[in-house]
Amino acid sequence: MARPQRIVLVRHGESEGNADDTVYEREPDHALRLTATGLRQARETGVRLRELFDGERVSVYVSPYRRTHETFRSFGLDLERVRVREEPRLREQDWGNWQDRDDVRLQKAYRDAYGHFFYRFAQGESGADVYDRVGAFLESLHRSFEAPDHPPNVLLVTHGLTMRLFCMRWFHWSVAEFESLSNPGNGETRTLILGEDGRYTLDRPFERWRTPEPYGITG
Repeated sequence: MARPQRIVLVRHGESEGNADDTVYEREPDHALRLTATGLRQARETGVRLRELFDGERVSVYVSPYRRTHETFRSFGLDLERVRVREEPRLREQDWGNWQDRDDVRLQKAYRDAYGHFFYRFAQGESGADVYDRVGAFLESLHRSFEAPDHPPNVLLVTHGLTMRLFCMRWFHWSVAEFESLSNPGNGETRTLILGEDGRYTLDRPFERWRTPEPYGITG
């Protein structure tokens, strides 16, 4: 099994929806573009990624949203050294279709009170639903490691919640731990690094906005 030396998770650059949440009332979430700031963030992240990969081969999985594809293109990676696959299971949490700003803001307040993992948006998904599809993607990812010529790098271009849930699933974090973590900023990365002991560690933690409050003992 040729496990990669590093698995890099990247949140897309700032999107039109990050800058103005009224856009969801007239544009589908999946079709939103990066702002000028988001393009700059993606280019800056690309500089760091090119230094990190240093000409090595990379297996890339991109969420099917326009903003994630634009983010990846802005990285400026050498496409001769990259294999790119669109991966729908890495998409953003579904919040329904056309979104009413005031209704979404109300539902976000409900979610904060109910819990980000378990609260399901009307006509959309809960964090638990996203966890399940991320888990299914991880099974496929692990199977890909069986190829003897698997690239030494994996790059996932995705969304903030999906990044946290990927790490939750990989490292077996509790729901309470997940609930205590904040999303990374636009264009931010987190990297899983393979150690000499055969285990992966996270290069830096997600910021916490509160202390975890577990219902029982885990780990």
